[in-house]
Amino acid sequence: MRSYSPDLTPPWKRSTPVPEVPAEPEMVVEEVSTGFCGAVIRCEKTAQGPTVTLEDRFGKHRVFPMEPAGFLLEGRPVTLVRPGPAAPAAPSRTASGSVAVPGARARVARAGRIYVEGRHDAELVEKVWGDDLRVEGVVVEYLGGVDDLPAIVADFAPGPDARLGVLVDHLVPGTKESRIAADASGEHVLVAGHPYIDVWEAVKPSSVGIGAWPRVPRGEDWKTGVCRALGWPENTGAAWQRILASVHSYRDLEPALLGRVEELIDFVTIGGPEGP
Repeated sequence: MRSYSPDLTPPWKRSTPVPEVPAEPEMVVEEVSTGFCGAVIRCEKTAQGPTVTLEDRFGKHRVFPMEPAGFLLEGRPVTLVRPGPAAPAAPSRTASGSVAVPGARARVARAGRIYVEGRHDAELVEKVWGDDLRVEGVVVEYLGGVDDLPAIVADFAPGPDARLGVLVDHLVPGTKESRIAADASGEHVLVAGHPYIDVWEAVKPSSVGIGAWPRVPRGEDWKTGVCRALGWPENTGAAWQRILASVHSYRDLEPALLGRVEELIDFVTIGGPEGP
């Protein structure tokens, strides 16, 4: 009869096995030696061993060997392995690149709000960040123009538990709009501006299928001028729907817009009774 020998090694000296995790497409991991964080694009078999290609949120690709305990997944070390032939049917990430929460219900709306300047801006934010905003309980409101901002801030009465974030188009230093934004900003109000003439420009030209956004002469309506230069019908509503349809995730947007929107979401969700 085989004898049993108990393991007398103290628990704190026992090594914890590192789990093997299939490197599924879109899964976001961090490579431990470089700190590079990105989504899995593909796995390949090479003469030196299996590799994984990661893409960060700015579209940069890097290839890494799939070494034991070589990556962090949600802060924990894992060993990536090549996935099997069957891929999961449901997407694991939202359009913004955040981890999707299956079955998550929308949180009751926070007191804090985000205002965006323009209907097109609001539609774009909803398409890319809508799932995240519902989980966080953040409501996005429409701002007709920067001139309306002082009245909105006064009426909203922001405070520690009700922060206000504002996204403004083409916020250029020294302009009337920049002065209004500066006056409205405060401890509980964050006004963030992107550099684009219109939010159309925040969509990568390659995603729309064009080489670059055209230059429109001063004094000419920018959106109409874009349609004319691209040979599109001069119907800005239809043009916007065409542009919006080309956006599928954060990868289709320029980093300057991504940073500003995520900065605003972080600002209104930090602190307060609903915060983390």
